[in-house]
Amino acid sequence: MNARAALFDLYGDHLRTRGGRASVAALVRLLAPLGIAAPAVRTAISRMVRQGWLDPVRLPQGPGYAVTPKCERRLDDAAARVYRGGDTPWDGRWHVLVLEPVRDRARRERLRSDLAFLGYAPLSETTWIGPRPSPELDALRIPGHRFDAAYEGDARNLLARAWDLDAVGRAYEDWLTSAAGLIGSLPEGAPDDRVFAVRSELVHGWRNFLFRDPGLPADLLPPGWPGEKARAFFDQEAARLLPAAAAFVDRNLAAT
Repeated sequence: MNARAALFDLYGDHLRTRGGRASVAALVRLLAPLGIAAPAVRTAISRMVRQGWLDPVRLPQGPGYAVTPKCERRLDDAAARVYRGGDTPWDGRWHVLVLEPVRDRARRERLRSDLAFLGYAPLSETTWIGPRPSPELDALRIPGHRFDAAYEGDARNLLARAWDLDAVGRAYEDWLTSAAGLIGSLPEGAPDDRVFAVRSELVHGWRNFLFRDPGLPADLLPPGWPGEKARAFFDQEAARLLPAAAAFVDRNLAAT
């Protein structure tokens, strides 16, 4: 987990509901249990400011950083998907994006990464589909046209064409094995900084599925879909570890 990703996780998982701001000293203390050193934290903060995710603020505890409206939208959308708690309702229609060609390679790759994170998958270089529209599309100003459409054919075939279900299923199984080992490494009565670190790793690994699975319609998935078991494990363990992790966050936010 690099410092920038850890900061996004920290703001999204803890700080967004606590006013979305923290002092630099608190951010350094909060990422220390993850093995992230102070210089890396400060470098990541500077990068996130340049990219429009954070704004500098003055807090009683000293200089700090608060989320921007752009960051709030990203964190709220991600949280709704991370903690969606089971099957996401699907109305049987697809959100279709027909993009204008992007010649610049770097911009094209950023666009592909953004669309994957928002829950879309490509049918071709310029046509992407998702099971529901993303609220972040307007903020990204993606060039092209949007359609709400019904598919005249077997929706399972369309799903399998856009998403590699075998690969996604294996990723869920691998994550579940790794996550079970991570939770098993946490001794009973562990200090709250250790609980915070383990829970942070758990959430970070699960959050990576935002790039793979946008909440694929349950009716279209194969029987025994491993994502269901992985989801149940994540929900249970994230909730179980939250009180101790939250206590660690609150203590470090209040410290001077």
